Amino acid sequence: MNVSRRKFLQAGSAAALAATAGCNRAPSDLLPFLKPASPDSPFQPPQSAAIDLVSHCINRLSFGARPGDYSRVRKLGATEAEAVAAYIEEQLDPDRIPDKLARWAVRRCETLDGSVGELFEYKERLLLEELTRGALLRAVFSERQLFEVMVQFWTDHFNIAPSKGDCRWLKTADDRDVIRRHAFGHFPAMLRASALSPAMLWYLDGRANRRRNADEKPNENYARELLELHTLGVHGGYSQQDVMEVARCLTGWTVRGTKESKFRLGKVEFNPHLHDKEAKTVLDQHIPAIPPNLSREEQERLGSGELDLVLDIIALHPATAKYLATKLCRRFIAEEAPAAAVAAVAEAFLKSSGNLRDTLRALFATPEFLAARGGKFKRPFHFITSALRATGAETDARRPLTEFLDRMGHAPFQYPTPDGYPEEAAPWMGTLLWRWNFAVAFGENKIKGTKLDTKALKLRADGEAGLLAHLLGRKPSEEELRASTESGAPLSLALASPAFQRF
Repeated sequence: MNVSRRKFLQAGSAAALAATAGCNRAPSDLLPFLKPASPDSPFQPPQSAAIDLVSHCINRLSFGARPGDYSRVRKLGATEAEAVAAYIEEQLDPDRIPDKLARWAVRRCETLDGSVGELFEYKERLLLEELTRGALLRAVFSERQLFEVMVQFWTDHFNIAPSKGDCRWLKTADDRDVIRRHAFGHFPAMLRASALSPAMLWYLDGRANRRRNADEKPNENYARELLELHTLGVHGGYSQQDVMEVARCLTGWTVRGTKESKFRLGKVEFNPHLHDKEAKTVLDQHIPAIPPNLSREEQERLGSGELDLVLDIIALHPATAKYLATKLCRRFIAEEAPAAAVAAVAEAFLKSSGNLRDTLRALFATPEFLAARGGKFKRPFHFITSALRATGAETDARRPLTEFLDRMGHAPFQYPTPDGYPEEAAPWMGTLLWRWNFAVAFGENKIKGTKLDTKALKLRADGEAGLLAHLLGRKPSEEELRASTESGAPLSLALASPAFQRF
């Protein structure tokens, strides 16, 4: 069901767009493959007139609060500050958080666990569908919310479009073995894993970067994005000559192609005969030439080792620390990253040798993070997953749901260029009509495979006011409550409201 702006606004007063309402998941027998996410017991929503610290931190560290999340987190400490501190530490240690529901939800996405060679046996469409479903289901149902938020952050940071060559088969392994494995680890290890990812070598032409003779020039694609997007940033103090020198250091890496057996498909190898063995200089760091009279094994050791030499130079460079700190602050604080917060996060990154948990812990301790409440605009993926979480809905995350992400221009893993989906709000303002379409279809239970029970959630929240407080993260005003009651379509209007678009 598609609606025009006029038709949508006719469903209720314009004031109702500032209010919110809610819904609940359907009986589990409607979707027998998915177990209930939470018990059907009453829960306590926020009571303060403004967004309090607990609501703020849940919103920023997750894809939105589920029914009961606020009261659970608030009980973690005697004070708001203590509760939030405990919640942050809980989310920074995902391995200690049971996540049975998320594992149950993705259990039928069999391709997610396939070896690189096995992935080539599946149809390309199925691989992308299950990769997308897995991302949505984990974002909605996982207890390890901060981990899933960071998985999306790093997916954009190390963006790979599956539409290019063998990436359509290899991206699934990259998501599992690079992004998800290292999302909370050490940045240098993640950077190396990405550099040697078969999907990345395909996407940015690293597999075609070779120098067999003096006349052959290396392919600069990966070297340029490595410096500009993955580490130093566009203003990171490197030159075009540095790009060329890095490209020379990275010559010789190859990926086994589709004509190989499945045991060799996608295998990354280094060929010393395709490597530039002359001396290089990267950011004023000298890398000596490889003598021509060495054995193949020694040439391979020294040649492949130049990758690590380059990564050692840039992974913990001060410019990299500032660039990553800026991106993290934009995600968790504000589009205009506060300079003081950036400095504190960059310092923690360098002091911890790129430990991402320590880096995030420093970010969440900044006054800027604690004060920045309700000011960020949800990207479409965040908007849809937060609606599903807020209402306790059940979903199979199949095509009827993912089509809305396609319409909003935020289909997971389908951004074509290496910079990844934008974080800032401006590019997403044109998606409002399709957000309304989603709100109407979702509120009327017209998305196949996605079910909710509005009446049950309203009862659990102890009425309309409690329901609005749950969705807003604060106590609604009398005007908001009245507008919601009179609108005639409170849930759809709530999900399309300006308040619900922000976090």
